[in-house]
Amino acid sequence: MRRLATSLLATAVLAGCAARGPAGLDLDTSVTAVSQASRVRSIVLHYTSVDDASSMRLLSKGKVSAHYLVSDSGRTYRLVDENRAAWHAGASSWYGNIAMNSTSIGVEVVNPGWTDGPDGKPLWHPYNERQLRALTILLRDIIQRHGIAPENVVGHSDIAPQRKVDPGPLFPWKALAEAGIGRWYDEAGAARHLARLQAQGVPDVAWFQQQLQRLGYASPQDGVLDKSTINALAAFQMHYRPALHDGQPDAETAAIMLAMP
Repeated sequence: MRRLATSLLATAVLAGCAARGPAGLDLDTSVTAVSQASRVRSIVLHYTSVDDASSMRLLSKGKVSAHYLVSDSGRTYRLVDENRAAWHAGASSWYGNIAMNSTSIGVEVVNPGWTDGPDGKPLWHPYNERQLRALTILLRDIIQRHGIAPENVVGHSDIAPQRKVDPGPLFPWKALAEAGIGRWYDEAGAARHLARLQAQGVPDVAWFQQQLQRLGYASPQDGVLDKSTINALAAFQMHYRPALHDGQPDAETAAIMLAMP
């Protein structure tokens, strides 16, 4: 009797596997291939430019979306299942990959971005500790589950430097890297490179363009300091040298690039 019951149970399990799927399809899900990986290769971070209520409305009812929204209070919402593509990246590229919506997870953080300061220059707004605590927990979890490489935790400005500046120069990339999230550079190595470059001179524009491409950024490769190159350099500087992100090639930017694997 026990043997019969076991046999009937096994048959039921197999029948259940075969019965899954659209009506009329004999779909068997009892075998899983070992050669596979997550479709997710990157995390793209954004700021919303508007408050909590407007952010939720735009990202849930509008023509753009994100997988996650971190509110001003730190409360985090999942708006799109990770198995589906959110419409957050737009025209973009990272290490030559232009299908960023299909291969990334988008995380929006409620933040005004910038407003006009009294001197007419942009006044950037900081992120608060509640948001950063929630963001750290969220990013660690996503990275662990999908096996995302440090260099693929990026900002919208990194993947679309001709169009975007979010998450802005006050986003705490260094603090996140110290918490094991994202890429940073060898600061001691950068100091040594800077001393040498200050004596030898700054590399030419073609060198900076090559370095930008090596580090994932879409950049012209023609040796001309045009608007596209300036924007790509500014995006790099905003991420790794936020105190000055004017897009101009200088010794400190070159030293940081040399200190990155």
